Amino acid sequence: MSETLFSPYQFKGLQLNNRVVMAPMCQYSVTAKDGIPNDWHQVHYVSRAVGGTGLIVIEMTDVEPDGRITDHDLGIWSDEHIPAFAKLVDGMHAHGSKVAIQIAHAGRKAEDAKQPVAPSVVTFPGENYREPRALTTEEVEAMVQKFADGVRRAVQAGVDAIELHGAHGYLIHQFHSKLMNHREDVYGQDLSRFGVEIIRAVKKEMPEDMPLIMRISAVEYADGGYDIDHTIEVGRAYKEAGVDIFHISSGGEGPAGQRKPGNYPGYQVPFARRFREELNVPVIAVGLLDDSALAQAVIGNGDADLVAVGRGMLRDPYWANHAALALGVSKDKAAIAEQYSRGY
Repeated sequence: MSETLFSPYQFKGLQLNNRVVMAPMCQYSVTAKDGIPNDWHQVHYVSRAVGGTGLIVIEMTDVEPDGRITDHDLGIWSDEHIPAFAKLVDGMHAHGSKVAIQIAHAGRKAEDAKQPVAPSVVTFPGENYREPRALTTEEVEAMVQKFADGVRRAVQAGVDAIELHGAHGYLIHQFHSKLMNHREDVYGQDLSRFGVEIIRAVKKEMPEDMPLIMRISAVEYADGGYDIDHTIEVGRAYKEAGVDIFHISSGGEGPAGQRKPGNYPGYQVPFARRFREELNVPVIAVGLLDDSALAQAVIGNGDADLVAVGRGMLRDPYWANHAALALGVSKDKAAIAEQYSRGY
C-alpha cells in the first residue's frame, strides 16, 4: 500500500499528521444553554488531540438558537461565542491536531424550538418533534447569511477547516431532499440551490487555502427517499460551488422503510468510493470503522482519503495512538505524549 492510515495528508493549507478523523458527535453538554463550549468540551476534545488524532471535527454547532437539536448543543450565532471556541481550538492545536467545525441548523429536527423551521411543513416522525413552519423565501435568504456569519466566527476562532452539515436530515439535507422539500419557489425548483448559496457565501468568509468539507447522506432509507445517483448530482453542484472534500454518511431523514442501512463495519464505504471516483474529490469515509485494520484497508484500497471514527473515540480517547501501534507504527512515531510513554 502506497498510502496508509498513518501517512501524512495535505489538501490546500490543511496538513495532517495522519488520516484519522474524529467524527463530529454531539455531546449535549452545554449546561448553560448558551451555546458556549465549557469544561466538558475542553477535556473531551483536547484529550483526543493528546491521543494522536489527525483531524478533529467539533460537533454540530448551530447558526441560531432554534437551529439546535436541543438547547444543550453548541452554537455560533454570536461573536460572544468566539473566545471559548478559540480556547478550545488552541488546546487541540497545542497537541498536534488540526481542527474543523461542523456548522449546521437542525431545521425540522430542532426538538426544543417552540416551532421548528423547514423547507416545507413536513414533520419529522416521533413524539419529540413538533410540526415545523415553512421558511419564507426571504427567510431562506437570511438563513444563508447566518451560515456565513457562523463560519466567519469559526475562522476567527482559529479552525483549520469548515464542515457544513448536509446530512442526517438536518436543514441543508432537508432542502436537497424531495421527501422534505415541497416548495414552489426557486428553492424547490432547484433542490441544490440552498446548499449552493450557503457554500458560495461561506467561501467568502474563509481563507483561500482553507478546505470546505460537506457531510452528506449518500442515500435515504425512508420509502420514496433518494438514492446515490441523486446525491452525486447534488454533490456535483456543491463541488462546483466550492466544496473541497465530501464526508460520506447516509440516512437520518426518517425511519427506514424497505431499504435498511447495513449497520455492519464498512457499510458506507462503497458510497464514499463512488463519490471519490465520480466527482474526483477527496472523501472521508465514516460508519463503524473502529477496527484499525479495516480503517487501514479503506485507505490502502483507495476507497477514501481519510477515515472518520466516532463511537470508537467515545470509548477510547487514544484510539489513534492505539491504532498506530496495532498497525506496526513504531512507538516514537505514534505521537504518544511524552508523559504517557512509560505506559507503552
